[in-house]
Amino acid sequence: MAKYIFVTGGVTSSLGKGIIAASLAKLLQARGLRVTIQKFDPYINVDPGTLNPYEHGECYVTEDGAETDLDLGHYERFLNTPTSQANNVTTGRIYQTVINKEREGAYLGKTVQVIPHITDEIKRRILLLGKDGRYDIVITELGGTVGDIESLPYIEAVRQLQWELGEEDCLVVHLTLIPYLRAAKELKTKPTQHSVRLLSENGVHPDIIVCRTEEPMYRDLKKKIALFCNVQVDAVIEANDVGTIYEVPLEMMREKLDVICLRKLNLPVEKEPELVKWREFLDKLKYPKSKVTIGLIGKYVELQDAYKSILESFIHAGALNECKVVVQNLHSEHITPENVCDKLKNLDGLLVAPGFGHRGIEGKITAIRYARENNLPFFGICLGMQMAVVEYARNVMNWKDAHSTEMNPETAHPVIGLMEEQKKITAKGGTMRLGAYTCELKPGSRAAQIYGSTLISERHRHRYEFNNEYQADFENAGLVTSGRNPESTLVEMIELPEHPFFVGCQFHPELKSTVERPAPLFVHFIAAAKQYAEGKNGKVKTAEEKKIVHHD
Repeated sequence: MAKYIFVTGGVTSSLGKGIIAASLAKLLQARGLRVTIQKFDPYINVDPGTLNPYEHGECYVTEDGAETDLDLGHYERFLNTPTSQANNVTTGRIYQTVINKEREGAYLGKTVQVIPHITDEIKRRILLLGKDGRYDIVITELGGTVGDIESLPYIEAVRQLQWELGEEDCLVVHLTLIPYLRAAKELKTKPTQHSVRLLSENGVHPDIIVCRTEEPMYRDLKKKIALFCNVQVDAVIEANDVGTIYEVPLEMMREKLDVICLRKLNLPVEKEPELVKWREFLDKLKYPKSKVTIGLIGKYVELQDAYKSILESFIHAGALNECKVVVQNLHSEHITPENVCDKLKNLDGLLVAPGFGHRGIEGKITAIRYARENNLPFFGICLGMQMAVVEYARNVMNWKDAHSTEMNPETAHPVIGLMEEQKKITAKGGTMRLGAYTCELKPGSRAAQIYGSTLISERHRHRYEFNNEYQADFENAGLVTSGRNPESTLVEMIELPEHPFFVGCQFHPELKSTVERPAPLFVHFIAAAKQYAEGKNGKVKTAEEKKIVHHD
């Protein structure tokens, strides 16, 4: 039977429970243990699929098509193993299951209550991943902050599991904040004391306290926290701010978080974690040999979490290219034909991000035209690919009214249209084309060269598609449809062979990019941007040299 680790949070949200959970999992995995992580979210939405990115960041999609919390992206990027529907559960899904059972008569006329029915369903979901023998340790991250009303059923479920499983089969890691008061030049432990007391009042006593802090913690401060929170001194872990989230596993290893967990779970502590590849990645990330500036065009650029997987994919691809990727956020609503040159002239590459709706669409089309006409490396994902098709139809094929039916249902040239199976669907949640699908790449195409294969699998999340009725027209005009789904014949990739790098994909390659396996499309896009930057710098250098010669 698997052993269970619960990660809770106190004082404030956004402390990084997901990163701590993923870092601990990475250290345990690096010791040879089989580990998985699951996230329990206290909101009543059934899944994050219908949430505005401003509300909750990006919606992460798993191989089996589940729309999940963005923390699952961290889990996959750190562990290099896929997650599934079972790894993310919300209050909405818990209540939906319980209510459906009640309607079916499964409770035999009993009064359905939070305890035991809701908590029993939470416990069932928590234990689910550990029952089939695939994992030695299951880490469960509880969303929200201790003290939130909506978190109470989850805390109660953990209390019951602590009692049912026994001391050596589960432990609780509580992440909290140690604020630094600059006026007093002092770290304060009182918020942590109150958070632990509140957790204890609900019957859950933490075994380990991880303290987020901006300033280093001294030994006496750890002793104070240990005394007032009733834990061992070595179970008070310092989690100082670091330059990148990928340093956190090494920081947690230095603090011996994994060792303390193993001892409390009565598991052997023999060899050190094997992190050679991880350290190599960090070395390349910290000491790049060059730099590129990539323009990220989207609707939600004000919130970094809205494009979390894309930004992390840039980090992975940049490290592999030994190149620092500087991302310049550009709001598509602010791009016009008059200012596009000024806004994009300093870029080495342009990525047009996924999204929904008509807001900012013309700005995206204008930016894509600039990239195509000026040989600026371009990468379009989902909506980005669709708008590249629209731009090409308008400005190369001269179909000035060409558009997607998502934005203009009456267009005479609907080069992007609603998928056939989507036309009768009215419900929004979980009804798109979701999850992993195969894609056949055209032999000899840039796409096939990038992947080193003609058959790949990538994850999807969309309702609209390239209109196959126009495929021959686009091919004759020079736009190559280089990837297709073998079953549905849907176009998955487009490219311009004569352009240094002009590639669009209907799927989301960023969702499969990890530290150990960066997404090939991102790797080659950054390589093209690097080459473009070197070309620019070379031209500048030559001009300067000519000027110097002329001056002499």
